[in-house]
This record gives sequence, structure tokens and C-alpha cells, in this order.
Amino acid sequence: MKKQKQKTNKSAAKRFKITKTGKILHRSHYLRHLRSKKRKSQIRRLKQLKEVKGKYKIKIKKMLGMK
Repeated sequence: MKKQKQKTNKSAAKRFKITKTGKILHRSHYLRHLRSKKRKSQIRRLKQLKEVKGKYKIKIKKMLGMK
């Protein structure tokens, strides 16, 4: 009997990016609406990709078919 292949979670694949060194990056939240209230420096900072840390990183790697 053949083993089943693990499927990639497509919603996770669209939201996260894996770098060459193995870091997982995601977009910042608080940037979708009510931008007029936020400072320009805050908006610039929120546009940068952030690294996922902790146990959440392991869950995301499983969803993306890494380990």
C-alpha cells in the first residue's frame, strides 16, 4: 500500500514566506484600515515583513510541508 503524500496548506502558503536560511516571514497586521490615524513612520514599519517565532513557527512549517 502506498503512503499518502502530505498536502501543502494553500492558505498558509499564501500568507508565509520561507527564506533560504529557514526563517518564516509574514506581513504585519494593523495595516488594512484606519491608516489615516497612524503615523507615517508606523506605516513604514508595518510594511516590513516580520519573522515568526516560537512554537507557532513549528506549526507553520508543518502546514507548508517542511517537517
